[in-house]
Amino acid sequence: MVEANTFLFNVFLFSLFFNVGISLYGVFVRPSLIKKIIALTIFSDTANVLAIAVGYRGWPSPEQPPIPPVLIGVEPSSEDLGRFINQAVDPLPQALVLTAIVIGLAVTLFLVFLTLQVYRLYGTTDVRKVAKLRG
Repeated sequence: MVEANTFLFNVFLFSLFFNVGISLYGVFVRPSLIKKIIALTIFSDTANVLAIAVGYRGWPSPEQPPIPPVLIGVEPSSEDLGRFINQAVDPLPQALVLTAIVIGLAVTLFLVFLTLQVYRLYGTTDVRKVAKLRG
């Protein structure tokens, strides 16, 4: 079971780095503004996934799997509190990710609006052609 968790954790890390590589390639190499916006969205989503993963304590650990950050009893015992402290997922990164999703959506809509205005003015979203047309 430990090997499976380690394997999944390595696949998770590889996919994060792969997504960061793809998004940075799209932002810095691709000339289309639409593709740059898509790459920026992939980058922000990858950063959000990384922030959520930071909230898990001791992952991958099959002996102590993470639990939701909720205390069930009205007056929890000291054992419940100890288990909660050691195994509960930190809710702060999840709250920050919710805020980042809302801000990211607003930024994406603003960038799409700017790209639409560039297309209306120059007839293209290729940054090389726009630079030539501007002189």
